[in-house]
Amino acid sequence: MTMQTGLNQRQKAAVIVRLLLDDESASGLSRLDSESQTLLAEEMAGMELIDRQTRDAIITEFCDSLEAVGVTFPGDLDGTLAMLGAQLSEDSTDRLRRRAAVSGRGDPWPRIAALPAPALASLAKTEAVEMVALMLSKLPVERASELFVGLPRERARAVAQAMSMTAGVTPESLHRVGLILLQAAEALPRPAIATPATDRMGAILNFATADLRDDVLNSLDSHDADFAGNVRKAIFIFAHIPARVLPRDIPRVVREVEQPVLVRALSASGEAEAAAAEFILSNLSQRMSDGLREERNELGKVRASEIEEAMTEVVSAIRRLEEAGEITLVLPQDEDD
Repeated sequence: MTMQTGLNQRQKAAVIVRLLLDDESASGLSRLDSESQTLLAEEMAGMELIDRQTRDAIITEFCDSLEAVGVTFPGDLDGTLAMLGAQLSEDSTDRLRRRAAVSGRGDPWPRIAALPAPALASLAKTEAVEMVALMLSKLPVERASELFVGLPRERARAVAQAMSMTAGVTPESLHRVGLILLQAAEALPRPAIATPATDRMGAILNFATADLRDDVLNSLDSHDADFAGNVRKAIFIFAHIPARVLPRDIPRVVREVEQPVLVRALSASGEAEAAAAEFILSNLSQRMSDGLREERNELGKVRASEIEEAMTEVVSAIRRLEEAGEITLVLPQDEDD
């Protein structure tokens, strides 16, 4: 039986929140809309002392209410999609987000902040400068800076001037601008293939023979030099190990490769490949390095195709470790750097 406390539901909620604040467990309040937060704060401001008996009665009623709940739902699209996870296809998720953008449900700004860089860049270059200024104000500073420096010089000046007018914007206006930008972003065409063409071509050429790789890149140079340059950045081969793999990660890479395969890869005779082999050996313990050198010297003549296959296996191991987050590759540098 519930004890009569003389408090209304909003006052009871204020008591529960006050108790949660003592346990530093009230972070979920940020999920309430602005109106609910305001009403709750106003209620708390008008309350003073609650006796222990009333407090205990409110806690009991609150716990009884929780026990009566059979199942809960997130209450918004983002929470629902997070709960469903991989159970929905990308097409279904995309369609749901587009419908939510059109209907104006929820806060648009977290979704805008999560947009891929090309979509944000498109908005920054095409939407009204006042809206772009507001978007830069709402984005994390690092992302906003990347967008701003990528703008044409004249447009960057206009956006900078518009920033001075963002100080007095109301929450309602900010919400409407967010919805407009989100709807514009959701209307952008989605690429049928998510991986950029340069990355895909680079990944393919990683496993091509050296002569085929060079032939393809030379051909690309004559047809589209920019594309060829970006493909070169996406390629990662055995010769790139000294420039792309941190010395501290070499022992982890070596453990990923069967020793006979590693020894064959270390026997490469090309200048760049031999330098990569020496880089690997110099970043291992003296005992392991000496053992591998001895095995390499005892190999005798090894076919070039076997050496190339071994080098490819080492590169594949490095890629697997990178994808698993166990190592981080150094980004390739432009030739002008």
